[in-house]
Amino acid sequence: MSITALGGRRFAEMVMQGATNLSNNAETVDALNVFPVPDGDTGTNMNLSMSSGSKEVKANTQDHLGKVAAALSKGLLMGARGNSGVILSQLFRGFGKAVEEKNVLNAEEFAHALEAGVESAYKAVMKPVEGTILTVAKDAAKKAVQVAQTEKDLVVLMQEIVAEANASLKRTPDLLPVLKEVGVVDSGGQGLVYVYEGFLAELKGEKISDAPVSPSMEDLVSAEHHIGVQGFMNTEDIEFGYCTEFMVKLEEKKTADRPFDETAFRNELSEFGDSLLVISDDEVAKVHIHTEQPGEALSYGQQYGSLIKIKIENMREQHSEIVGSEHRAPSKKESQSPKEKQPYAIITVSMGDGIADLFKSIGATNVIEGGQTMNPSTEDIVKAIKEANAEKVIILPNNKNIIMAAEQAAEVVEMDAVVVPSKTVPQGMAAILAFNPTADLIRNQQGMKAALEHVKTGQVTFAVRDTSIDGVSISKDDHMGIADGKIVVSEKDRLTSVKKLLTHLLDEDAEIITILYGEDSIPEEVKQIEAFIEEEFNEIEVEIHNGKQPLYSYIFAIE
Repeated sequence: MSITALGGRRFAEMVMQGATNLSNNAETVDALNVFPVPDGDTGTNMNLSMSSGSKEVKANTQDHLGKVAAALSKGLLMGARGNSGVILSQLFRGFGKAVEEKNVLNAEEFAHALEAGVESAYKAVMKPVEGTILTVAKDAAKKAVQVAQTEKDLVVLMQEIVAEANASLKRTPDLLPVLKEVGVVDSGGQGLVYVYEGFLAELKGEKISDAPVSPSMEDLVSAEHHIGVQGFMNTEDIEFGYCTEFMVKLEEKKTADRPFDETAFRNELSEFGDSLLVISDDEVAKVHIHTEQPGEALSYGQQYGSLIKIKIENMREQHSEIVGSEHRAPSKKESQSPKEKQPYAIITVSMGDGIADLFKSIGATNVIEGGQTMNPSTEDIVKAIKEANAEKVIILPNNKNIIMAAEQAAEVVEMDAVVVPSKTVPQGMAAILAFNPTADLIRNQQGMKAALEHVKTGQVTFAVRDTSIDGVSISKDDHMGIADGKIVVSEKDRLTSVKKLLTHLLDEDAEIITILYGEDSIPEEVKQIEAFIEEEFNEIEVEIHNGKQPLYSYIFAIE
């Protein structure tokens, strides 16, 4: 059967079939993400994100394709979890914007909409890395545009898209060496392939059943399959010295000759610096940018209207002031959810009741339950921000895979919100202790970011399979010691692994070590660890807390 025009109802079915196929294979995608720490969650994140989009589409199915695509974009935006989920949402956000006025699509329009989605996704990632879901999406869209120049049948076009997506997926280890070292393809790219395969099934008139697939590790780890790591969202270095914020009140007399277009406006402003955020509606455009020439950015914005709420701060001076300033963390009473609007709220993410209580005791306003195996969605974070009822909000993700969802939440809420990109619980603790309630939002953000660099993180967990990485040979059920994200030791005996990890982490600069022991820890073992530190590193102060966290037997914060 040939299909040359794609309407809203068929596209809605494509989305729902794509969501079903991804859901069926979510466990496979999770397994690909094993690294070999048992925190594989790419499949879970993408599944929850796509399911949210599918649910919104189902509730808004209609003939007009553009409106169905808008529903998908909205559902994905609010349901996006983790880096993979946020990127997926951006792929279809760009797609939706490209087709918003289209009642139906032909093959060429569909191909160009996929390309627009790729552009949107690349913009969302501050430092794009090839060999990930981004590459798979880009290669598939490029192939689609090429094929659509001569092919009018959407079924044939989608077949070519799926074939190229699979081929691109197999090439990911050649682009990202760490993938080849561990032994499987990029997990996010694999998730996108499952979505596209669901699209194709619908166009071919096939029905995907709700039958989850249980992956075999032997099938996943082969010469043709290599694992992906969603580790490309590192904290960016500040290259431009002036944090510049302003709003442009759009004026008809200026936009008549120079119509305002958010994408073009953002692209032009990006030439003046980095850390750019542009949010606009029919009346105003809000801008945040780090730049060396604030006047140039302001002059550009003024071409579209009058400037209001201008704020320019020298971040280099802020940094030096913050390092030498004294900070007070709010008391436990202050950290409780306020009934009246408060000037500040700190939203943080944690796994384990003990860690949640600890965060609240040092100043967290709201604690969202989540972590490695269950990343909170954009909507979860937005809800926590609203419940905090504060004028200014600081979000601490405490996990690299939650940073993008947090940034997306900060963008969609109405109040002033920023993200301090903490990647671990110890980093989140250090950031809260650096909070200054008398400083403004941007100054706090910079000071709390600086605090992340002054804490080391150690983690002990178990391996789920045999592998070798970073020169460390790992056997299934080994206890691995991880220092700031890198596996440095793997031992059959957990206490031996802990001791070797601490020997690696502790040096003459270390002053305090905080031990957070997990739900599977043994009291006697905790005492042995404390005794080891006191004997080998007797000048270091030791604090011990029952974190009650799953997955990690021990988390160490070293300052």
